[in-house]
Amino acid sequence: MNLIDQLAQAFCCLPGVGPKTAQRMVLYLLERDREGGRHLSAQLALAMEKVGHCRRCRNLTEDETCDVCLAAGRDPGLLCVVESPGDVLAIEHTGHYRGYYFVLMGTLSPIDGIGPGELGIDELVARAADGVGEVILALASTVEGEATMHYIAEALKGRDVSVTRIAQGVPLGGELEFVDGGTLSHALSGRKAIQGD
Repeated sequence: MNLIDQLAQAFCCLPGVGPKTAQRMVLYLLERDREGGRHLSAQLALAMEKVGHCRRCRNLTEDETCDVCLAAGRDPGLLCVVESPGDVLAIEHTGHYRGYYFVLMGTLSPIDGIGPGELGIDELVARAADGVGEVILALASTVEGEATMHYIAEALKGRDVSVTRIAQGVPLGGELEFVDGGTLSHALSGRKAIQGD
């Protein structure tokens, strides 16, 4: 396989980028914007080297603690549990939520080998015990998302913390990062308590 084909195949690792789109990107960079390609390559290498996870919330950051966790004036009694860093960006973009986050980096999926340990559930429970009054579960309404919310609610059962979930506006099977800001604000405002067994 030649270098052009290898590069196009590498671009296919991006979501929504198939072979034809990858080929167009590669040809554009090689034909019209080699400097842009070099810049993209350098920035991608730097990000892969320097970006890790926040020690408090597990969000992506190039520092030990992310900007959201360091921000003054946020409500320490609110902890919003999300699936991915994209969900943090979506909620922050609404300007409606002023608490902190915990990023699971996925949902429970035994078939894919993702269990409570991979999601940091023990860290979440410890974090919730540290002055948090409400844990807001803001996960997608998928089978995996629902199972994860149920597992977290059970893990927090009997502790002095209210467990709620976002409500109206987020479509069944929808991903948070693709929901518009107004809908997401409404969903956060309309959250409801999760009832245990």
